Amino acid sequence: MISFFKNKPLLSDLIPDNHVDIHSHLIPGIDDGAVTIEDSISLINRMNDIGFKNIITTPHIITNVWNNTESAITQKHQEILKTIHDHTNTKSFTIGVEYMMDDYFLKRLTTEKLLTLKDNYLLVEMSYLNPPIQLYDIIFEIQLAGYKPILAHPERYLFYHQNFKEYHKLKNAGCLFQLNLLSTVDYYGKNVRLVTDKLLSNQLYDFIGSDIHHQKHIDAFKNKVKVKSLPELEKAIQNNLFFLE
Repeated sequence: MISFFKNKPLLSDLIPDNHVDIHSHLIPGIDDGAVTIEDSISLINRMNDIGFKNIITTPHIITNVWNNTESAITQKHQEILKTIHDHTNTKSFTIGVEYMMDDYFLKRLTTEKLLTLKDNYLLVEMSYLNPPIQLYDIIFEIQLAGYKPILAHPERYLFYHQNFKEYHKLKNAGCLFQLNLLSTVDYYGKNVRLVTDKLLSNQLYDFIGSDIHHQKHIDAFKNKVKVKSLPELEKAIQNNLFFLE
């Protein structure tokens, strides 16, 4: 893909109209995202203005932190769906889950019907402190259960920054990678952006996500993109069209 931007664009300028976002926290009051339905509406309206008219929102399930269940998330989604459509320009507002990969997740994998982004595509994350000891076993079990793991924001796992070969190992193990768009504008720091650029230049990203929790995240879309690998970034953005229904 040939980039049409000679100078570094604003991040918001890279998002096409009617685009799809696959990672956000917009269901009110169930995790560290939107607090009230008014927050949800405000965030979604601003996402619509950027270009995200199709949203797959992904509440956390983290045992002993955010003890959500698939049924509770589904119920909450149904409760607010009409309000969202009545007060925003959203074309679609569906749900998945951002699952923390840990021992509890392995049990859930065998006992629950997991909430996917689309078909069998499952959004997963790991602790920012260190990867689970049994990480590759978990990735194997995810695929054995019939799911395709999409690893959220791999650039933010600082323990991999000095061990870049682990990213290739994760890809070879069957993980798809989802870039947090705000990583491209130094929202999480320069080091995260540098690793983002390296992952982009190695064409390791499959999809993008906003990971929007609050208004500051939306505000950061007005910052200039700082990564050098713009064609690869634009390709990853376009790949999200896969999730349109």
